[in-house]
Amino acid sequence: MGVEVTGIGGLILLVLNIWALVSIIGSNASTGSKVGWSLLVLVLPLVGFIIWLIAGPRSKSASV
Repeated sequence: MGVEVTGIGGLILLVLNIWALVSIIGSNASTGSKVGWSLLVLVLPLVGFIIWLIAGPRSKSASV
């Protein structure tokens, strides 16, 4: 009864998670914060992405 993400939905989720990870790495947050957010996005892809999108560190371009 698990949720399985396949096909186009899985591809979209993969692209969004890669975008999130690149944004996390490029943010001005501390190293510990970057590691925490990265682990959250990697361990819980859909939920982690949504949480990061709402409350995560912003990229360098957003703060300029």
